[in-house]
Amino acid sequence: MTRQISAGGVLIGGGAPVTVQSMCDTDTRDAEATLSQIRDLHAAGCDLVRVAVPDADAAEALRDIVRGSPLPVVADIHFDYKLAVRAAENGAAKVRVNPGNIGSKERVREVARACGERKIPIRIGVNGGSVKRALIEKHGLREAMLRSGLEQAAILEDMGFTGICLSFKASGVADTVAVNRMAAERTDLPLHLGVTEAGTGYHGLIKSAAGIGALLLDGIGDTIRVSLTAPPVEEARAGIALLKAVGLRTGGVEIISCPTCARRGIDVAALARAAEERLSGIRAPLKVAVMGCAVNGPGEARDADIGVAGWRGARPNARLSGLRDEGHSPAHEGDALLFRKGEAVRIIREDEILEALVTEARGMAGELPQPRD
Repeated sequence: MTRQISAGGVLIGGGAPVTVQSMCDTDTRDAEATLSQIRDLHAAGCDLVRVAVPDADAAEALRDIVRGSPLPVVADIHFDYKLAVRAAENGAAKVRVNPGNIGSKERVREVARACGERKIPIRIGVNGGSVKRALIEKHGLREAMLRSGLEQAAILEDMGFTGICLSFKASGVADTVAVNRMAAERTDLPLHLGVTEAGTGYHGLIKSAAGIGALLLDGIGDTIRVSLTAPPVEEARAGIALLKAVGLRTGGVEIISCPTCARRGIDVAALARAAEERLSGIRAPLKVAVMGCAVNGPGEARDADIGVAGWRGARPNARLSGLRDEGHSPAHEGDALLFRKGEAVRIIREDEILEALVTEARGMAGELPQPRD
């Protein structure tokens, strides 16, 4: 088990739930624009938010941002140790630095002192693209990344500072997974996971899911950021979905839907997207299914709390789906079968499918235990 640190009351490591982070893409000097984005991230379920602090004006704006933020704010610092000190003084809940690029040990000591006095943890971020070339040529990328991070952590620990989090990120999935597995074997410092420069759309999502997911399933990782070329809120939502997928977070609606095929009797993709949007505000753990056909859809989704299956030409096959086949009125192609836990409820007309599903899901959510804040 890793050590535990606290960033503004959010626990990281030491068996605490894995947290989700994102980073604002606003100009930090514009405090109100940054706070607006932070509020959106909070509403999306994000746990921590990072902001860039590239100059003194941004460091000063941090004071107002911290005061108005519903989330702990992490200050991202490069090169200028004075900005790290100022960020700590202005209320940052955590500081992200690279001790190797902020100068002498005395400057690192000043940062450690400012953070230590306020019990502010420091994340040491090591990216594959910023590791010294000589170190890579001598040890290879993965070992070079690991050595760089551990050596920088040792600098802080030698100064008596122990509130440290490490991150090792590469743009390659295999490198990211390998170096974090090595780190988990050689240190008990909490680890921040992510695949850097993952890219856009499904490319970035797949790379992030493969890299972060593999490590989480190994039991490695204490906090994550899904780095996408996309609005920060999309990063937060992707991170939460990833934690749910590997069983590390519950609550909210999980939409399960079948791949499209010639048997489908309804527009699965459109209905699934619409249901996901309409039900996004539900906090209770609820599994909602949108299945293309009533031949075997309800059976495949029998563990869903509530669901619909398209109707195309015939009643559902009782042997395949496990449903009772009596008591239901005839249906037209395009209609749907509403089911609960695999058991048929009623036939829904095509133009009423979405509303019926949303109404049933919201009603069922009200019967379920709500997550605790």
